[in-house]
Amino acid sequence: SGIRNKQKRGELYHKLKHQKEKVKAKERRKKQKEEAKALEAGLEPPPKPLQHTIDNQREADDTMVDPTDEEIMADENDDEFAAHFANARPPKVLITTSYKPSKIMYTFLSEMLLVPRCCCPLPHGTWSLSASFTHAHASISHAPPCIPTQINGLLLVHLPDGPTAHFRLSNLKLGADIKGHGRATQHKPELILNHFDTRLGHRMGRMFASLFPQDPQFRGRRVVTFHNQRDFIFVRHHRYVFEEKESRDRAAKDPSKKKKAVVARLQELGPRFTLKLQSLQKGTFDSKNGEFEWLPKKENKTSRRRFFL
Repeated sequence: SGIRNKQKRGELYHKLKHQKEKVKAKERRKKQKEEAKALEAGLEPPPKPLQHTIDNQREADDTMVDPTDEEIMADENDDEFAAHFANARPPKVLITTSYKPSKIMYTFLSEMLLVPRCCCPLPHGTWSLSASFTHAHASISHAPPCIPTQINGLLLVHLPDGPTAHFRLSNLKLGADIKGHGRATQHKPELILNHFDTRLGHRMGRMFASLFPQDPQFRGRRVVTFHNQRDFIFVRHHRYVFEEKESRDRAAKDPSKKKKAVVARLQELGPRFTLKLQSLQKGTFDSKNGEFEWLPKKENKTSRRRFFL
């Protein structure tokens, strides 16, 4: 601006801002009148404009996959998780901690044991991570997914042949800290995987699915959700219940007339946390000589609208 006086410049800015707000309010009232007229005439109101978000403006990715694609299906029949999805090997999960875990770690561990319902704890002791994997593989007859976990990170290892995924863990909230939380039952949970659309995301979705049985018990009404949004994986654990409620029928002329509708209500069980993929490694964990399938690279992150899962 060429106005050097600060007070005059501020007055001009607020005047222009007020004019823009008046124009927006006028357009908003005009749209509301058009919607009201359309409803009175029994017509559909004009469609609302699509709101621009980072999600719907995501850059096109060449690795987007269609689960029904023949090439994808052939790869799935030959990957490390094929035996699990063919029901040839039931899932068995061992959960261990880092060396000298804290009190919060033990609480988190006890709540995680209730999520898949097919897991057991593995005391860490003074073993290294590689020694823990060797012990886990020798102590059970089938190769399980194994989760060594820290309070700020999570390592997901599928034994005996891998792969190994390393996540950053954040926004942890234990079940006891969630208002109105419930208690998990012994039923096998249902699993929901949202927006794992790329080749890498599809592989991560199958890795998460391999932790859970393929025959959920719907009577328990328990569901575990892995929701991917902008490469952040939000993990939630709920119980759902269906209820029949009465509500006022706005379409009816009689205001006292009510209609019945079946609604779903959720109760969070916990824990609640967020995962961010840091690396995906072939085989079991090897920090020195391991071969990585995926690593975050600065040259690949060319835009804030580009995502990898």
